[in-house]
Amino acid sequence: MATVTYDHATRLYPGTERPAVDQLNLHIEDGEFLVLVGPSGCGKSTSLRMLAGLEDVNGGAIYIGDRDVTDVQPKDRDIAMVFQNYALYPHMSVADNMGFALKIAGTPKQEIRKRVEEAAEILDLTEYLDRKPKALSGGQRQRVAMGRAIVRQPQVFLMDEPLSNLDAKLRVQTRTQIASLQRRLGVTTVYVTHDQTEALTMGDRIAVLKDGLLQQVGTPRDMYDTPANVFVAGFIGSPAMNLATFEITDGHARVGQADVKLDPEVIAKLTPEDKNHVVLGFRPEALDQTDEGAPGAFPVEVNIVEELGSDAFVYGTLTGPAASEAIVSSGAGAGQIIVRVNPRSVPGKGATIWVKIREGQQHVFSSATGERLS
Repeated sequence: MATVTYDHATRLYPGTERPAVDQLNLHIEDGEFLVLVGPSGCGKSTSLRMLAGLEDVNGGAIYIGDRDVTDVQPKDRDIAMVFQNYALYPHMSVADNMGFALKIAGTPKQEIRKRVEEAAEILDLTEYLDRKPKALSGGQRQRVAMGRAIVRQPQVFLMDEPLSNLDAKLRVQTRTQIASLQRRLGVTTVYVTHDQTEALTMGDRIAVLKDGLLQQVGTPRDMYDTPANVFVAGFIGSPAMNLATFEITDGHARVGQADVKLDPEVIAKLTPEDKNHVVLGFRPEALDQTDEGAPGAFPVEVNIVEELGSDAFVYGTLTGPAASEAIVSSGAGAGQIIVRVNPRSVPGKGATIWVKIREGQQHVFSSATGERLS
């Protein structure tokens, strides 16, 4: 096992002007489970492939432990990779698939069998060792791919969206198995996904990327409670955070009847480029239903209610005076506000509810740069 360090690592594909990964600085502790997350094209898979040696590093360096592996061949990096597609040999049994890399390396047959059986026991695959991959379910095939990585006993596991080919229920089950397996083995793991729910539930820490640039690194709680900028705020959380641009008047962020007091220290951080506006973020669960006309309350017209049993979410639009001036967005799209409501008493479609942001649960960002102010 070992640490992993990206030191200003950059990847620029031929014929492009913007790096796919731009000056990535990231340190992953020994035994840590780090999740690289971001939208498609953000550079997360490229970052993983640079660590694996499958992509060239055009600038900076990558270290595994104290060893500079920037120009080291993939086979000599002591890593094991699990891909999105299982990449199993269809003509080989499960046991032969899991032990193939060891066979190529010249490991004695007894040692191969021992390691394969140990991995199969961990992954609950013992009864399937003599089967071919076509006789297995998708989840079982992914566990075989995991087993192939485990038997190599590498310093670092690399996983590139290994659950994206599974159905929803199996994804939940398998992500739990992978997370508990990593804790048990204690192997440093870098895991790539576009699914922020996976990131929040699996990672010791999360690194969020956008357009090849690292946006924020921290624990799932850090990401949820103190997003560094508007992008992270809107990306992390399900449903996503509501984000609205408000004008500042007399120390308050105000649109129509919505009136939120701002900390003087936050206002002091504004620049002329902000044009006396801030972006206010508030999660669906940070909105309380209240009476019409209550201080700081604003009306939301209900478009649809999503009932989930233990939870219910209203998707609606801001109404009332000056509502057209508000620049609002959420996970439901532009102009939409999401409110978590009591699942036992949900409003009807077309109704108007009054909500206010719970004190201390708003996130304030610069309207010019998107960076966090609060």
